[in-house]
Amino acid sequence: MIDMKKTLTTLFSIWACFSLNAQSYTDYLGAGHNQGVSVTSSPSMTEAIPENTFNGTGLDSKYFEASRFFAQSTMGHTKQMVDDLVANDLDFEGWIDAQYALTDTAYMQPMMYSIWDEIVAFHVGNGGNEEDLFGPWAVHFNYAYWQNHMTQDDYLRHRVAFALSQILVISTNSDLRDWGEALSGYYDLLLKHSFGNYRDLLEDVTYSFQMGYYLSHFNNPKADPDANIFPDENYAREIMQLFSIGLYELNNDGTRQVDENGDYIPTYDQDDIQEFAKIFTGLGPGEMYDWIDWTDEPYFGLGVWGTVKDAPMKMYEDFHETTEKYLLNDLVVPANQPGDTDVQMAIDNLFNHPNTGPFVGKLLIQRLVKSNPTPEYVGRVADAFNDNGQGVRGDMKAVIKAILLDEEARSGEAMFALNAGRAKEPMYKATSYLKMIPTNSPSGKYWGNGYDLYDNTGQFVLASPTVFNFYLPDYQPIGPITDNNMVAPEFALHNSYSALSTINQYWYMGGFWSGSVINSWEDDNLAPSVTVDITELLQYADEPEILINEIDKMITYGQLSDQTRAIIRSTLNDTYWTWSTDWQEERVRAALYYILLSPDFNVMK
Repeated sequence: MIDMKKTLTTLFSIWACFSLNAQSYTDYLGAGHNQGVSVTSSPSMTEAIPENTFNGTGLDSKYFEASRFFAQSTMGHTKQMVDDLVANDLDFEGWIDAQYALTDTAYMQPMMYSIWDEIVAFHVGNGGNEEDLFGPWAVHFNYAYWQNHMTQDDYLRHRVAFALSQILVISTNSDLRDWGEALSGYYDLLLKHSFGNYRDLLEDVTYSFQMGYYLSHFNNPKADPDANIFPDENYAREIMQLFSIGLYELNNDGTRQVDENGDYIPTYDQDDIQEFAKIFTGLGPGEMYDWIDWTDEPYFGLGVWGTVKDAPMKMYEDFHETTEKYLLNDLVVPANQPGDTDVQMAIDNLFNHPNTGPFVGKLLIQRLVKSNPTPEYVGRVADAFNDNGQGVRGDMKAVIKAILLDEEARSGEAMFALNAGRAKEPMYKATSYLKMIPTNSPSGKYWGNGYDLYDNTGQFVLASPTVFNFYLPDYQPIGPITDNNMVAPEFALHNSYSALSTINQYWYMGGFWSGSVINSWEDDNLAPSVTVDITELLQYADEPEILINEIDKMITYGQLSDQTRAIIRSTLNDTYWTWSTDWQEERVRAALYYILLSPDFNVMK
């Protein structure tokens, strides 16, 4: 195979020696600036059209720009989406506005119950008893997640909800795994508020049974010192540390403030935690199940099993602390007022804190665009959080636009900065790959159980090991990243186990294992496995360079390096035999596998 790049360089040099006097260019060659230029290429490149090198037809830069935008704004996109955005002259803001305007949101709970009903009907229809089935539980939420991901159109909302799920964390690594209605209801809460106001999100999270159970302010009573009972401090701590203001006082650009001694200034102390803990007392069951026959209405202290898992908690005044509470920035919550009023004042206290804009803004930038945003970038996003231009604070639509349309997200020049990019999350790598690569699902079902992905990579939606997410936002792997005082949160999932198991996961995603890439735990007659369809890529199997180019456009957004290309090309050339044509399928699957393994796929610039 002749190196096309080297050939064109040589031809251009020869042409330039004889033609400089004939035609003068004052700006640049290529992209349509091709007057008087002729180009030839090796005849072995049967798919190549030489003149496209200079006339602009062969440029994919807009395609790559569109793909990179979707890599930041979706959990996975399609070729058609890229084509449409390119045809619309890369109107990024217009696409965002169109996503905001969608009304048919793909919520998880209706899908989960639809799947569960189908499972029950299939089981009973084949002679089983409904009582023998357990669910819906976490695996059925996982089915719903994959089904919605592979079939829904509200791409941006689902990407933002996934980001929020890593900030306002609940997890299946708790008893919540047994209640699919709790998991799907909580995720739907995040979907609902993804384009809403962050203050409303904080309020609904605070009252949600799921968070109340996970961070233990469900059935949290007021103090009774004689009985050695004091308000639980867990949620009081985490709503400050993780959900709103963080540990240290910040400037609007996210940098930490210092005192006269040059030390960082804590945002709160133990006394503040205890005061906020008083606020979150008295919240208990909002609804109870019909099978409860010993009471006519829910009551404070009703156990978890009798509580409806997706109904918001409600305030029980007799169990709420009624004394004054002293919150941040000298706010005094009056004594003896309704408990819900106390909660509202506390949420307002945190929401209006100067830290909240830069703290939440930076976390969202890290989840969507880059791990190391500049202070200027954080400041611009914080400005949008503080005021959407119409005097509204906390408008998520304004924040999302500020993040995705910022020059550090969109500029080609910014891609080459030292602080550019982020390691892709394992969950995103799987969802984006399987959204772009054609798949076969004759049944139309994409019921992925998610457990292979979780076991191999350490990540699946709502499966964080702790409330601190899968990784801390300031995690620094040892080496050049730390040496340059940068962070790489997602690398916290990279360890001696996942380094090998992720390779196996990519082998599976390439379709080498029976071609199956999405599997349920159900009968194959109910939910057949989903397979990768490589038919479209087989037409490029004869030309490794062209095959690499096509896959690069699909899943690495034109960022495949020359070094990676050379390694893969050499290996693909060796994937050939004469006794059958099976080598073509093997070559395509190998190309997918090697590119999935490449740093160019695993790191997004």
